[in-house]
Amino acid sequence: MTVLVAGLGNVFCTDDAFGVAVVEELARRELPPGVEVRDFGIRGIHLAYQLLEPYDLVVLVDAVQRNGPPGTLYVIEAEPAAEPGPEVSMDAHDLGPDAVLSLVPRLGGTVGPVVVVGCEPGGIEAGIGLTPAVRDAVDTAVQMVLDLAARPVGAVEG
Repeated sequence: MTVLVAGLGNVFCTDDAFGVAVVEELARRELPPGVEVRDFGIRGIHLAYQLLEPYDLVVLVDAVQRNGPPGTLYVIEAEPAAEPGPEVSMDAHDLGPDAVLSLVPRLGGTVGPVVVVGCEPGGIEAGIGLTPAVRDAVDTAVQMVLDLAARPVGAVEG
């Protein structure tokens, strides 16, 4: 099984750097065979091109606003677009996960199962460093990602 774990976020906007922090921690760990961990930061266009490679599972790690308490973790099954979505801005610094997934078919690719491991941010204002609640959620998110990467395809639960 091949798994891409993609950390997303802006390290200059406090808790928006959650995905980057998780993949930095994952890079320090021994990973199961077939698991590739990459920090895409704000380079959504690079992620779209990476998704042209065939993966059995893609795990996106990002800050996700769902009105929960800061530090709340979510596992969300994404619905990749089978058909090209509406034309998206090609601004490499402003391409969110939904836009990335809709861009892949435009580039001639298809995306298999996608799961988002998201964390409710405490703030995404300008600044460096995660807020305490989000920083405390990083280790749990790392374990969630490792658990997802170890499951057979199709066994992902939301």
